[in-house]
Amino acid sequence: MTDFENFEFFSDEDIEKRKKAIFDAMGKRAQKSILKKGYEKWDPFQEPKDPIEIRKDLSGFTVNQLVNRFFYDYPELEKNNAYRKVVEDMALGVVTDDDRIKASYLFSKWYRKILDESGIEDDWV
Repeated sequence: MTDFENFEFFSDEDIEKRKKAIFDAMGKRAQKSILKKGYEKWDPFQEPKDPIEIRKDLSGFTVNQLVNRFFYDYPELEKNNAYRKVVEDMALGVVTDDDRIKASYLFSKWYRKILDESGIEDDWV
């Protein structure tokens, strides 16, 4: 339930009318995205999320803190733009719970297991 719905002077009908008006005013791509997730689940009145600068991962770190901690442990990689971009993307994905990052992490763990089972030492780092 959102703060918008807490206002007693808005009936359920008023809220639904406003929701439909917002939906109808959107572009086709945005409407399609909402319909894919489910119109009934969509809440256009929800509170905005915290700015990304203050959102934290499960361990309590922000994106910048994760990036800084990574390059503290691997200072030789800090000047490598490719590494920086990927590390920033991964840290952002961890904080925002992005499925692409979860898949990358799962694949990395899985591949590490394959290498271990094959007796192969990687020399990536």
